[in-house]
Amino acid sequence: MNYGFEEGPAVGGFASVSPAAALLGGEDVLARAPAGSLEIHDLLLAGLPGEALSYLIDHLRVLKKTPALERAIGMSLRTVQRRKDAPETTLSADQSGRAWKFAEILALATSIFGSQEDAELWLDSPAMGLDQRRPIDLLATPAGVELVETFLGRLQYGVYM
Repeated sequence: MNYGFEEGPAVGGFASVSPAAALLGGEDVLARAPAGSLEIHDLLLAGLPGEALSYLIDHLRVLKKTPALERAIGMSLRTVQRRKDAPETTLSADQSGRAWKFAEILALATSIFGSQEDAELWLDSPAMGLDQRRPIDLLATPAGVELVETFLGRLQYGVYM
């Protein structure tokens, strides 16, 4: 999904394709800004630097250190800490994909709700359109991720039913 973000030339030194990349540390952590979906695929396949996930978690405002966050990113916070202690290690393709997807959803929710804090509060609160389930809990499975993405798309375009 593009989430309404335009693919295009670098803006301010960072490719406008990916607010998710910015949430994962941007060029400082990722070494280069992916310029399109294929570059994102290649980046995830090769594995994100462990520092990218640490950066994301360190910059969360509401969702820090919760079991729901662990399920959403697919690893314990203790494992994240061990990776932080060994920043040269890369995440597996699966771990990279889960971290990227979480960052994409957080970026989309931030654009809809106006701030990262409001987006995180939404992720952590029961949502009527998700049968009173918390979106963060649904991020534990691919089917749940799809439900959250679809619901955010509806919110973005004002389609609530």
